[in-house]
Amino acid sequence: MQQTPVMQRVVDDKEHEHAHSGVVHTHDHYHVTHAYAGTVLGEFDHRSEYHQHEHNHAPLVHAHKDRDQGDESADHAKAAHVHDHTAPATAGGI
Repeated sequence: MQQTPVMQRVVDDKEHEHAHSGVVHTHDHYHVTHAYAGTVLGEFDHRSEYHQHEHNHAPLVHAHKDRDQGDESADHAKAAHVHDHTAPATAGGI
């Protein structure tokens, strides 16, 4: 299903604005969930699952002044991001 692209704009940092094309790729990653621990303080436990599958990232426009695009690409696998596990390589508009 083809979706209409969403207009994306950077707020308050036009100088560092840049775009990333949509991409489908594979890398191993963690999924982290928060499970209510049932304690008096209302704390949550972190539970993680580690696996690999093909998934996509929709096109993105954003800005950051403290990292260059090479560092951003190298750190991608360490960053938390959301995947559609029903259709991991087709959801998101690419």
